[in-house]
Amino acid sequence: MPKGFLCLVLHAHLPFVRHPEEEYFLEENWLYEAITETYIPIINICENLLKDRIFFRFTMSLTPPLIEMLQDPLLQDRYIRHLDKLIELSEKEIYRTQFEPHYHQLANNYHKQFKDYKDLFVHKYHKNIIEAFKSFQEKGCLEIITCSATHGFLPLLNINPSSVKAQLNIGIDHYKKTFQRKPEGIWLPECGYEYQIDEHLKNKGIRYFFVDTHGIIHANPTPEYGVYTPIYCPSGVAAFGRDTESSKQVWSAHEGYPGDVDYREYYRDIGHDLDYEYIKPYIHPDGIRINTGIKYWRITGRTDYKEVYRPEWASEKAAQHAGNFMFNREKQIEHLANHMKRVPIIVSPYDAELFGHWWHEGPLWLDYFMRKAGQNQDIMRLITPSEYLRKYPIQQMSTPSPSSWGYKGYNEFWLDKVNSWVYRHVHMAGKRMNEIANTFAKNICGKNNSRLKRALNQAARELLLAEASDWTFIMKAGTMVPYAEKRIKQHIGRFNKLYNDIINKNIDPQWLSLIEEHDNIFKDINCAQYYIDEEIFNDAKKTQPQQNKITIKNGSNRNTAVNDEEALDGHH
Repeated sequence: MPKGFLCLVLHAHLPFVRHPEEEYFLEENWLYEAITETYIPIINICENLLKDRIFFRFTMSLTPPLIEMLQDPLLQDRYIRHLDKLIELSEKEIYRTQFEPHYHQLANNYHKQFKDYKDLFVHKYHKNIIEAFKSFQEKGCLEIITCSATHGFLPLLNINPSSVKAQLNIGIDHYKKTFQRKPEGIWLPECGYEYQIDEHLKNKGIRYFFVDTHGIIHANPTPEYGVYTPIYCPSGVAAFGRDTESSKQVWSAHEGYPGDVDYREYYRDIGHDLDYEYIKPYIHPDGIRINTGIKYWRITGRTDYKEVYRPEWASEKAAQHAGNFMFNREKQIEHLANHMKRVPIIVSPYDAELFGHWWHEGPLWLDYFMRKAGQNQDIMRLITPSEYLRKYPIQQMSTPSPSSWGYKGYNEFWLDKVNSWVYRHVHMAGKRMNEIANTFAKNICGKNNSRLKRALNQAARELLLAEASDWTFIMKAGTMVPYAEKRIKQHIGRFNKLYNDIINKNIDPQWLSLIEEHDNIFKDINCAQYYIDEEIFNDAKKTQPQQNKITIKNGSNRNTAVNDEEALDGHH
């Protein structure tokens, strides 16, 4: 019996970027890079661990926009074109570097890797790598959780309860359609929690979600064991809190493992270094230099001078760091077990793209760590949140604090002077979507392909795409800002035209068909998701969260469970 558990959580998400109107679109590379550098390497890790019969468990969110893009035939074919270009470039690099042994070996490595990835993508998984993750879940080593429809930051959408309801319902229903099962848990976008959100989750059968550390530490009443056990909201849905100690070791580029001098340098790429005429066929057709993914240098240090990358050195460091992480978690669990009356769980969530995209050796580190953790030892065991709740269903009841895992821990990153202008448009569109859903949704029942039904559903798509937290995040971060602003304005503009056309009963069929092709997310969407009685919901929101006191039999009042019967009464 282990003394404690570790729950690794990878959050895989990208905004919905699909531009059929252009042959090459720069921002579509976000998806192609993530497939090549993160998703396929993680698939390879899982396949090798299964082949070697290594016990492992981890949790991974696959958001609806990411799933939609990974299953889109246009983007699948464009990704193959992307791989073909990389294979061609790596062949040229093998020739160019033939008299430079270290670079030559790296070029050969890249060439083999790209060919192997194409074989896996095309022949093994027939262009749909969601099937790989689905198979790992069916084997019991991976728990896939869902997310809201387009990763909308729910605390700032909550002014329109119908928007929050639709974001959650559509995301959960999309998961059911994709994986033919109900999701056990959900990743709230940016870990953004606000009172009442868990009530929505309860209504859709969700068992748990995640919050940042202070969402648990500042919960009411204060949880006795901090983030090292989950808490039950009064709704009965469990909240797991992020452990900062384990997160920082992996996450931080300065204090954590990814900044080691022997790891591959992310910011230096041959797409920026090599002669323009040579590299021109492999960058953007407009001549914009971009990362190709072929990088020959290691971090070296905080200097512009970079030494050649040595894969064997990096592999040795990844093994050392995996061992260090294992040692630290064992000591952390031993300490916690000596001071707790419950079996502790350490929850370590990360952006999935950290592993491979930002930190090239991240997947290798994961592989080493899973192998070490899977060995016979009685201190720590890997676990998923639903497994932990089944083993230990009795936990303290408390209401999490509103929080996020963004800068300063609340809503500031998504509501700043550079992006606050977005919300008056998004909130008005949400209000109007509720209005037209209430007015017209009943009129389209049983009408399979009416123009009104199509227009209402497309209006819902445009609103969902405008609500994505990615656009306000990009504006605040200061990267690709013109693109983020363009997307917001496009979706709100299209929504407003659809709204006016619906109200005035003057829907343009040609224009409607065009934007249905451009913004084709959620083909089975139902605009009736936006039907909600706003007044009733707002009255409920005014009620402050009430704590259900559970009294210990000795008379003290600590809001903790006494026995199974009492706890289940209070929690479920």
